[in-house]
Amino acid sequence: MIPVDIPARWPVLAAEPDLPRILTAEPQEYAHAVLAERHPALIEQVRAAHPYGPEQHAALDALRAEITGGPVAPLSADAPDADAWRVWTAPYLGGSWFELPCLIAEAFFYRRLLEAVGYVRPGVWQGVDPFGPAKAAELAAVQGASDRTPTREDLLLAAVWGNQADLGFLLDHGGRAAPGDTGEGLLVDESPRLWEALAAARPGPVVYVADNAGREITADLLLVDRLLADGLSVVLHVKPSPTFVSDATVPDVVAALGALSARGDAARGDAGSAGAGRLRAAARDGALAVRTHWFWTTPFSFHHLPPDLVAQVRASRFVLLKGDLNYRRVLGDLWWPPTADFAAATTYLPAPVGVLRTLKSDVVAGLPAEVAGRLERDEPGWRTSGRYAVIQLGQTP
Repeated sequence: MIPVDIPARWPVLAAEPDLPRILTAEPQEYAHAVLAERHPALIEQVRAAHPYGPEQHAALDALRAEITGGPVAPLSADAPDADAWRVWTAPYLGGSWFELPCLIAEAFFYRRLLEAVGYVRPGVWQGVDPFGPAKAAELAAVQGASDRTPTREDLLLAAVWGNQADLGFLLDHGGRAAPGDTGEGLLVDESPRLWEALAAARPGPVVYVADNAGREITADLLLVDRLLADGLSVVLHVKPSPTFVSDATVPDVVAALGALSARGDAARGDAGSAGAGRLRAAARDGALAVRTHWFWTTPFSFHHLPPDLVAQVRASRFVLLKGDLNYRRVLGDLWWPPTADFAAATTYLPAPVGVLRTLKSDVVAGLPAEVAGRLERDEPGWRTSGRYAVIQLGQTP
């Protein structure tokens, strides 16, 4: 649920780089299409998936009219986080949604959608995930057990390409993920260095910040199982409430463990069911902790991490970030030169960091010059197609 004690302001960890911010105003840009096309389509998908009453339908109609024609309205004054969001969106209230920076527009849209469907307020729809049916269908499509025990490289690649399982992204692409598997499409592959950094981080803890539910969190859990087997402890962070369609929450972790358990016979060594059993045991013993934090649904980059999260990061031996949104947030939702030094850009974090990310937005750094040049020349839309991925490592502060 939405916490009631979200602060409106807190100390800034580090200044964001002085680079152009990704905006929603330009019709030819991907960020504009997210607001103009994806979000209205998502409203209709949510509407069709639930037997909502007149109140919810009227609120969804109003939200759709607002995001396409404005003006930007605040959260209801009695919402538990109304004061915080009013401060965060103050420069944009009363204007067009297409005047908002992309990350703010997206985060505020999802918070307003929760308000429209009654997720927060007392009533029959309180706590009902508006994206639940889509998440359940995606999880049901997870493939069954394999006879082969996956290697750690298999698990890493499954986690990377599992990031294609973003239901908002798939909504834009007709329900199909773009090509890419078993390493094809990796623009940067620093996996050897990543494994070395994880070995050096023993006994942990490793902070693992997850992204999507469904098959992605399933792949994440199997990778976490491997990290635990390698002698690390893991703190798995997920979202505190539904957002960005398919971002994983605690109930989604529970559902994924159930799906893994149903894959096969743990006694025969099935990777899914056996892994689920080990993960539950690790949680019981304290080697695995599932956590969440109000910051994960705010419209800010990691340069604005609040003090208690900074303390958690500082106390960790390594931070592993999953997915496109976390990538945008660790760099800032900015127009970086694609060849900019990724490691140097992440030194503000008080712990070493690695990222596993499929490209589904415009933010990218750390690419070899020849790769970036070829893609810019030959493949328009390469940043947002979902065809490419990166495994990148920051440097130790």
